[in-house]
Amino acid sequence: MTPELYWLTLTILMTGLFWLPYILDRIIVRGLIPAISGTTAETTDDQSEWAKRAIRAHMNAIENLALMAPAVLIAHALNISTPVTQSAVMVYFIARLVHYIVYTVGIPVVRTLAYAVGWAATISVVLSILGWI
Repeated sequence: MTPELYWLTLTILMTGLFWLPYILDRIIVRGLIPAISGTTAETTDDQSEWAKRAIRAHMNAIENLALMAPAVLIAHALNISTPVTQSAVMVYFIARLVHYIVYTVGIPVVRTLAYAVGWAATISVVLSILGWI
């Protein structure tokens, strides 16, 4: 497994686990049975403020993974693995983890910086595919 695929796999796993904290909050706020038996459109009105931010951070992580994952897979299909691509996917993982944590906690400036670092990592992979770096 290339370093790019390894870090992409970890990122997918991490993103897939981001829902756990806000679901636990939902169980605490609503109770177990109401939290798991809802049949109406989802609402977050009764959730803690941090949980509402965690939901938005999770959605943001999914939206950005939809850009990074294909880029890494294209690079892999083209047999492109450079120090830039290897570093970019590791930096992306760290940036997305930081983004989720600081978004959930409510630290706006660090959140924006973490987002920008993750975005730059994605762009680095794309530019590597194009042969521009």
